Amino acid sequence: MSNVSRRDWLKGATAAVALAQGASGLRAWAVAETMPHARPAKADRHFTSAAVEALIPRIQHGIGDPAVSTIFENCFPNTLDTTVFAGTFDGKPDTYIVTGDIDAMWLRDSSAQVWPYLPLAKEDEPLRVLLEGAIRRQARMILLDPYANAFMRDEKAAPLSWAVNDKTEHHAGVGERKWEIDSLCYPLRLAHGYWKATGDTRPFDAQWKEAAWTIVRTFRTQQRIEGPGPYSFQRETFGPSDSVPLGGFGNPALPVGMIFSMFRPSDDACIYPLFVPANMFASVSLRKLAELAAKVLKDAKLASESTALADEVDRAVVRCGKTHHAKFGEIWAYEVDGYGNALMIDDADAPGLVTLSYLESCKQDDALYQRTRAYALSDSNPYFCRGKAGEGVGSPHEGINTIWPMSITYRAITATNDEEIRHCLRMLRDTTAGTGFMHESFHKDDATQFTRPWFAWANTLFGELILKLAAEHPALLAGPLG
Repeated sequence: MSNVSRRDWLKGATAAVALAQGASGLRAWAVAETMPHARPAKADRHFTSAAVEALIPRIQHGIGDPAVSTIFENCFPNTLDTTVFAGTFDGKPDTYIVTGDIDAMWLRDSSAQVWPYLPLAKEDEPLRVLLEGAIRRQARMILLDPYANAFMRDEKAAPLSWAVNDKTEHHAGVGERKWEIDSLCYPLRLAHGYWKATGDTRPFDAQWKEAAWTIVRTFRTQQRIEGPGPYSFQRETFGPSDSVPLGGFGNPALPVGMIFSMFRPSDDACIYPLFVPANMFASVSLRKLAELAAKVLKDAKLASESTALADEVDRAVVRCGKTHHAKFGEIWAYEVDGYGNALMIDDADAPGLVTLSYLESCKQDDALYQRTRAYALSDSNPYFCRGKAGEGVGSPHEGINTIWPMSITYRAITATNDEEIRHCLRMLRDTTAGTGFMHESFHKDDATQFTRPWFAWANTLFGELILKLAAEHPALLAGPLG
């Protein structure tokens, strides 16, 4: 069956199912009828991967809901279509990746944006080179400033406009200097995943090795065993979550062995500096680095240092990172201070509590994780909300009564119940506000009130979810959603 004839067949089949399902089915049909095919014209795409283009129709063939199929077609290649700038630096691949509507490269976002393409890199040499270029650029960025979260395309450029007057140490080429643990974790995850997917060791040269050592040294410094270290950050702002208290060094916390973080992955300041999900992610990332160090870099000292630091963080998290909730019992805290205080929330971004299993910080069936996940997806979480448009986790970053599509996607990725997955897919399908793309956030009662129309990480993450369902739940993906 051709793609065109299958699309027509799906429309007819879905229309029949919609009539049988009543109001909910008709609503789904209406969404499908208005969903645009919204990729840029071929001539306007930044990069085209033959492997990605071949995969899209294969996956669509197994998607039973036409609207979901169209959203996948729009979202999965969005990073390649719109955000990557491939080139060379010193004769080697170099890839700059914007986050979407902000012309800067976040270490976290850029890693997550290209993550779903890794399995295709071995069969697509231009795609592999693009990914190699991203790994190489990230190494240069880390060496430029390991405390920065975002970097400019021109490595001699001034910061982003809102960061120009920040009270911190400034470096040319840095877009913003918010210290977030995960900014150094995601490049390790990407590098390790690239090596596992391709077997290629070309990116792991002396520069990358020095960047890896810089990560370990930075994490060590931010354990703050010997004092606060060199990093501080303050910003003149009406939003307190954009600045770090107490001279830019953060609220008091004990040096228990966990790594201090001044900001969360949402770019909001931490209340308690010992951010639990990021510390758990750091441990996982350091163990991946240890494997790369031992098997690729042949640096036994780096492997040993990485493993030792991961062990220290693990012990400290187990000792200090849990709290007790009256309804859910013992759960992972979001942030702690080592004095016994704990913040019980979850934020839509990753790393967070829901994403612990996704980022390999624990097993999916771990009882402590399951209690924590249940808490985070309940009304007991101050940033979980439900309304006419859907339900999910939001963030102080965009205020109360907002839901982040990423949180719904992560919920689906970490779900084991088919009906929960369908529920998430329906919400994702029905809250694009007719654009065919994911957004940063939407109002719980009105999905047309959304932020960031071009947010490539959220788009590619939706594609990642569909690929996971195609591999693990093909019957669910092929069936009607209602």
